[in-house]
Amino acid sequence: MELRFLGATGTVTGSKYAVTHRGVSLLVDCGLFQGYKQLRLRNWAPLPDPPSSFAAVVLTHAHIDHSGYLPLLVKQGFAGPVWCTRATRDLCELLLPDSARLHEEEAEHANRMGYSKHKPALPLYTREDAQAALARLRTVETGATFSPAEGFEVRLTPAGHILGAASVRVAAGGRSVLFSGDLGRPNDRIMGPPAGGHDVDTLVLESTYGDRVHDPADPLDALGRVIARTAARGGAVIVPAFAVGRTQSLLYELHLLKASGAIPPLLPVYLDSPMATDVTDLYVRHRNEHRLDAGQCRDMCRVARFVKTVDESRAIDALAFPAVIVAGSGMATGGRVLHHLERYAPDARSTILFTGYQAGGTRGASLLAGAREIKIHGRYVPVRAEVASIGNLSAHADASEILAWLRTFRRAPTSTFLTHGEPAASDALRRRIGESLGWACVVPDYLETVQA
Repeated sequence: MELRFLGATGTVTGSKYAVTHRGVSLLVDCGLFQGYKQLRLRNWAPLPDPPSSFAAVVLTHAHIDHSGYLPLLVKQGFAGPVWCTRATRDLCELLLPDSARLHEEEAEHANRMGYSKHKPALPLYTREDAQAALARLRTVETGATFSPAEGFEVRLTPAGHILGAASVRVAAGGRSVLFSGDLGRPNDRIMGPPAGGHDVDTLVLESTYGDRVHDPADPLDALGRVIARTAARGGAVIVPAFAVGRTQSLLYELHLLKASGAIPPLLPVYLDSPMATDVTDLYVRHRNEHRLDAGQCRDMCRVARFVKTVDESRAIDALAFPAVIVAGSGMATGGRVLHHLERYAPDARSTILFTGYQAGGTRGASLLAGAREIKIHGRYVPVRAEVASIGNLSAHADASEILAWLRTFRRAPTSTFLTHGEPAASDALRRRIGESLGWACVVPDYLETVQA
């Protein structure tokens, strides 16, 4: 097999891998680039391989940095099936139209306010494009072996992380390659651990947290302290959160904090993300894919007021009392959280709390780096609020957890390629795997082609 890296090299976004055997090509993941402008511009450039040249796509999971390019792929000529788990399909049915809506609204706002360099500004893709992509989705059970294209056998195994997330094993011509996807954590409160025991020739491994180990302390304590001190000074806690995975974990953790008295039981909590509201319903529907029972799912859903309309969202910004506002998106790149940041970032009583990875070039990364102003909707907003981060709430395995997963393998892969990480993280994990396990590891370059 020939393996070509079309994304997620030197960055945690844009996951795309082309696998070719005897002239037939698969695409594993089909994600958008996010963060720095030079990365986002890749979304507008033609793919190095024509979309029509791929026989099929296989998704590891539904996050936009793994699935968000699908509408463009179909728009540009891809006509094959897109294979994924049932939960991934259900999540994509929410995520892809919402991503398209954000692109449409961003273009419309840029045209109205006149801050785009393009006349007129156009969306990357539309909701119609997203629906066309959704029509290509096909589902498969985890653990089942299937053939998405001639000469290939593929199997999906649980990866933890979020609902439906899977590692993808591709076999052809007597060789095998495993794409880890985003690996979850072994002791996550909601999701189960990633499946181990793999036996493959080549491994493509994520390295998001390859240069760090999560704090072993219970993140509930840190979350409770941030909320309690912000409420005590009369401020609001603004939590930019990914609609899939992170939001549901936060809701359950907020329930636990209220139940224990660590934060005021009557402190208002608002979930200002219609998509996250729908995603939370999917956690109830797919209860066999996570650790929560029916009662715990109800507790997760009841802890917050679900904000649905734009008017309700705007009303939150007029609050005169402490509150917790959870809103998309997780890296503050778009969505309703931007309006709340405009309102609360200048307020010294309030806190902007990050609970997940912040890719370079995003507003979240700038805020964590100490930016005293951020650009939102074409203008700069001063930052006087406290900016906090709780890293061990992440749904990504850290370096030690990745190593523990690798130790379950039946044998060392001949080659291991580290992707989906910033350069420092990928290189740190490369050294750590080499020193701890003796495996040969490579950090590939963008568009590099190797033999698998």
